[in-house]
Amino acid sequence: MDVAASSWLVIAMGILAANLPFFNDKLFAAVPLKQGAPAADGKRWRKPLALRLLEMVILYFIVGSLAFVLEARIGNAFPQTWEFYAITGCLFLVLAFPGFVARYLRKQRA
Repeated sequence: MDVAASSWLVIAMGILAANLPFFNDKLFAAVPLKQGAPAADGKRWRKPLALRLLEMVILYFIVGSLAFVLEARIGNAFPQTWEFYAITGCLFLVLAFPGFVARYLRKQRA
């Protein structure tokens, strides 16, 4: 795989992984969580925001690991400092914005 294809793969995986916690109520889109009693107003159970954020952090490290593996296959993997992780973490949060808006800021139709 060449450098351009690896770069686009990491970007696409970052976009998908950042929005994944907001578009479903399963853990990592595969593990159904134990549902409690339905809410008094009849709404279905929803995954709490703290769990969604924890899932995002774990997915950030998974995408970062994929990027490191792809970089190592292309050539030498460059050492990174804390600035790199701060910037990529903020970028991951920016990529998650569409999913956050769809889940929490858009008006839900009855």
